Amino acid sequence: MTTDFADFDALRAAVGTELGASDWITIDQERIDRFAEATGDDQWIHVDPERAAAGPYGQTIAHGFLTLSLLVPITRQVMTVSAARMAINYGLDRVRFLAPIPVGGRIRGTVTLTSVTDVPGGVQALRHVAIELEGAERPACVADAIARYLR
Repeated sequence: MTTDFADFDALRAAVGTELGASDWITIDQERIDRFAEATGDDQWIHVDPERAAAGPYGQTIAHGFLTLSLLVPITRQVMTVSAARMAINYGLDRVRFLAPIPVGGRIRGTVTLTSVTDVPGGVQALRHVAIELEGAERPACVADAIARYLR
C-alpha cells in the first residue's frame, strides 16, 4: 500500500513513522546480467554461474549497487508526495551491504521517514530503507536515502 502525502505538512507530521514495506522482488540472473551490462561490472561472482558455484556463496549474487538501485522503485511503491511538482534523489547519508543476495533471492524494502527539513523551493526528506532478504535474519542492505520534493 502506498502512502501519499498531499501536502508538505502531512509529510512533516509523518516523521518517525514506518511507512510500510514494498512488494517482494525476485532477483533473477537476467536482472543481474542486465545490471552488469549497464554498469560494466561483470565480476564473475555476479555473472558466471559455473564459476560462482565453486565460489564462497555457491552461486551468483546480486551486485550491491543493483540492490541500491532498487531503492527508487521500492520507496516509490511505499510513499509518494503528490504535493511535489518534482522529486529528485539528492544522495545517501549511509549505506551498508550486510548480506549477499543470492540469485533467485527475494527482497523487499521497509521505509521509515526519519526527517523532513525545509530547503529552497520545497522540502528534503531522509528515508531509512531496510532491504530484507526473505528468510534471512538480518537485512541485506540498509540505506539512509535523501530526496528533495520541490513545489
